[in-house]
Amino acid sequence: MTQNESSTLEQVSMQIQEPFYYKVILLNDDYTTQEFVIEILQKIFGKNFEDSLNLMLQIHHNGKGVCGIYPYDIAETKVAQVRKKSKEQQYPLRVILEKA
Repeated sequence: MTQNESSTLEQVSMQIQEPFYYKVILLNDDYTTQEFVIEILQKIFGKNFEDSLNLMLQIHHNGKGVCGIYPYDIAETKVAQVRKKSKEQQYPLRVILEKA
């Protein structure tokens, strides 16, 4: 390896940074059914039934709940999936991102 190649590798490795992570948060509303929220948590966030049920109840009682923490691209994809599925089912379920 030449000195120039070594210098280039050092520059590249110094520029790599850990990605920022974001919380995907579901917000409670008075119209979206609990069953639909559980379905979203299972299908989009990969939660089992018990975890989905507990998180749905947390969202219901506290007004919001963190579904997962992901790099920005993945978090944004999850948000888009929730919004699309909610719109298809005509529910006003809201989902937001918050920097972790």
